Amino acid sequence: MTIEIRNAIIQSASINDSERGLLTAWLHLDYGGSGQGFGGYALYLPKSFSHHRLLSHAGHFIWRCMEIADVSSWEKMAGKTIRVKLDKGGLGGRILAIGHIVKDDWFDPSEDFKERGAE
Repeated sequence: MTIEIRNAIIQSASINDSERGLLTAWLHLDYGGSGQGFGGYALYLPKSFSHHRLLSHAGHFIWRCMEIADVSSWEKMAGKTIRVKLDKGGLGGRILAIGHIVKDDWFDPSEDFKERGAE
């Protein structure tokens, strides 16, 4: 096997549900005249998978934020409306959880990570 090393410019990066319902990330590379994608690994399996387990704090955080915003790609979150639970009213309150704008679906990282023994 011959190994080749090439320089590449990252044209873009994406985090999305890969249209397969699991979290993936991609780097889109430009070699100068041609390009290629790097990634596609399953970074997180959500609850809909029978062998779901919280193995990645980052994957769970990213996935739940995408679910709450109701998007399939991280880049599509800009402009989405969500609900927010604060620890006190007015300025200076800490965000405890974010929620889907219509569904009763809340993401509270402190609770999620504590429940799974990850905190």
